Amino acid sequence: MSATEPGKIRNVAVVGHRGTGKTSLVEALLYQTGAVNRLGAIEAGTTVSDWDEDEQSRGLSIALSVTHTDWQGRKINVVDCPGDPSFQGEWRCALPVVEGAVVVVSAVMGVEVGTSRVWKVAEDLGLARVVVVNMLDRERADFYRTLGQLQEQLSASCVPVHLPIGSEHHVSGVVDVLHMCAYTSPDGAKEGDPGPVPEEMAEIAQEYREKLLDAVVETDEALMERYLEGEELDAHEVAAALKAAMTRGEVFPVACSVATKNLGTHALLDLVVEGVPSPAKRGAPIDVDGAETAAFVFKTVADPFAGRINMFRVLKGTVTTDTTLLDLREKAKERMGSLLQLQGKEHTPAKEFGEGDIAAVAKLKDVQTGDLLVDREVDVEAPGFGFPEPVMSFAITPKAKGDEEKVATAIRRLAEEDPTLHLRRDQQTGEEILAGMSQMHVEVALDRAKRRFGVDVELHQPRVPYLETIRKESRARHRYKKQTGGRGQFGDCEILLEPIAGHEGYEFQDKIVGGVIPQSFRPAVDKGIQEAMQHGELAGAPVQGVRVSLVDGQYHTVDSSEMAFKIAGSMAFKEAYAKADPVLLEPIMELEVTVPDDAVGAVNGDLNSRRGRLLGMEPAGGMTMIKAEVPMAELLTYAQSLTSMTSGRGDYGMHLLRYEQVPQHVAQKVIDDARAARESANA
Repeated sequence: MSATEPGKIRNVAVVGHRGTGKTSLVEALLYQTGAVNRLGAIEAGTTVSDWDEDEQSRGLSIALSVTHTDWQGRKINVVDCPGDPSFQGEWRCALPVVEGAVVVVSAVMGVEVGTSRVWKVAEDLGLARVVVVNMLDRERADFYRTLGQLQEQLSASCVPVHLPIGSEHHVSGVVDVLHMCAYTSPDGAKEGDPGPVPEEMAEIAQEYREKLLDAVVETDEALMERYLEGEELDAHEVAAALKAAMTRGEVFPVACSVATKNLGTHALLDLVVEGVPSPAKRGAPIDVDGAETAAFVFKTVADPFAGRINMFRVLKGTVTTDTTLLDLREKAKERMGSLLQLQGKEHTPAKEFGEGDIAAVAKLKDVQTGDLLVDREVDVEAPGFGFPEPVMSFAITPKAKGDEEKVATAIRRLAEEDPTLHLRRDQQTGEEILAGMSQMHVEVALDRAKRRFGVDVELHQPRVPYLETIRKESRARHRYKKQTGGRGQFGDCEILLEPIAGHEGYEFQDKIVGGVIPQSFRPAVDKGIQEAMQHGELAGAPVQGVRVSLVDGQYHTVDSSEMAFKIAGSMAFKEAYAKADPVLLEPIMELEVTVPDDAVGAVNGDLNSRRGRLLGMEPAGGMTMIKAEVPMAELLTYAQSLTSMTSGRGDYGMHLLRYEQVPQHVAQKVIDDARAARESANA
């Protein structure tokens, strides 16, 4: 297979909210173009894109899937992206390497939170966008209501190029108002050639053709002059002007589809070929000036048999099986020997890929998602993907003792594939914490770890990382004395304990006058205090926000040692701490929740019940973003509650803001629970 010219390539990502039929649409595109010989179905687990066992069992896309096909002499690379917010890292990987986004919306649900989010990122990247109103055959489907939402919530420049013939269960075709022709429903077969516009649709088709022309000619002065003079514009001229307007982000065509019946697919393929700019027209998404050959890795798959498979976009030049490129991050050379053309799970060996094409390569040593591969050293920094921070964390433990390292290795391999998964060890609680975008996200990762790498893991709710501090000064003196025939142990120190404003940090001050404690023993007192601070006396949480002054003491010329003073310092701290009005601190999170307007009251009430403080609300086109400060302890089960309150239409993100004192009634329960856990462990 020889490389395809950049001008004959179209790269598109199919994106949108979950449940809008994106995978079915990709399947219809592949079927209509002859890339597959039958129309697969989600329910039967027979689609090209959703080939993974988890995807088939859950009935939703989990990872992006690269496919390709040909239409009108053009190669179309189609990246099918998950819509569930749990897996948004996938479309964030795909959008930077395509020229166009096919944004799929449901004709029943209209614009949803996932639609708005992906639209914003596509806008920031300057992508051409085609909107597809899918599921037009469903009950309560309404193309014109959905169009109104698109124009109100996404852009007033969303202009229909297709109209449905009929509605709901009676949809029988689509009218292409750009070419003034119609396609009738093939009911799952291949769509035939276009026919005339039905008589009953002639008037509305003409009305929307004029709206389309108005929108397009506004972006082209020469066309506008001719249009205003009453000259009939040729469809090819309008298509060229539409493509230019799409490339500049001035017009967003709206198409119609019933993907499961392959309706509207022919017209959509024409629109993609005519409207989405080629890599030759738009240029590389990353400027690799100075290099002659360059590729950008946008996705990594951890395959237990084939090893690591890296998906990449050719930025410049031609990549062949003989090409050796330099990984700018690792400063290591990699030979691109095992090139692959992807069609879902099918990998076909290939010899070369040209500029602008999307492909994969197996068996590279250390290449990761986000790496730039170039033929020579250049001063270029790879762009970030803008991955969101994980919002749900779980403690994980292997079911089999001794499997800790095996589990960590498996999770690290999966995190290479999905950078929105984070594995870390909590230094305070000692737990291994796996964080992701939702409980389902983490569960899917662990299912994969078991299936691919043979590790079985249990999930637990993580412990809240509480801290302890003091509110007043105190003083204590402790003498550690031990005599056991021969040399004994002796250390005596007095300390002053004070709170630090803001309850942050630790300070040790040496205020010894004279030689009551030799200089060589004073650091041991500090060390003993810091060890004692690791487990406070209230709930066993670390202590912070204290200043300790070593003010007096005594030593023995024979029996004193560093160990004796370390123990004396530790015991003096514990005695002073008990008298310094110790309190418990909890992490406060800044929470941003995006919900439909009709759920705002319920969500705000729920946040109040979680000891939340509302900071403000920002409504935007049927959705409202609520900002609040909420204790972390109250958010461990928030995802399930939000899903319930918003029927799955809500979304949230959070990050640590600060620590605050825990209210007394809450603190007492935490302290009692910690004490019971310690007693149980010591029993």
